[in-house]
Amino acid sequence: QVRLVESGGGLVQAGGSLRLSCAASRSIVSINAMAWYRQAPGKQRELVARISNGGSRDYADSVKDRFSISRDNAINTVYLRMNSLKPEDTAVYYCNADYDGRNYWGQGTQVTVSS
Repeated sequence: QVRLVESGGGLVQAGGSLRLSCAASRSIVSINAMAWYRQAPGKQRELVARISNGGSRDYADSVKDRFSISRDNAINTVYLRMNSLKPEDTAVYYCNADYDGRNYWGQGTQVTVSS
């Protein structure tokens, strides 16, 4: 089992930056992949960025060149650095862990980008 706790969301102006953190309750080295998803009001949850335990990264087209996912294995934490934020990035951001054939989710953190 994996417990995930997100932090770092908030209100920011367009063009600003935020860094989200996701702390896992177990070693992330043992987790197949960690990812960030987001869900805006009235929309489906979508994949934002993903990092495998081998270090390969994938990004949604809408965030490429603006967002960066990284991990610190020593403290079992995954980050999402978000630069050049746009109002359309406004959503609840969720951390996800793909572990032992199951998906685990955090409680989410709100990101609001004002124009």
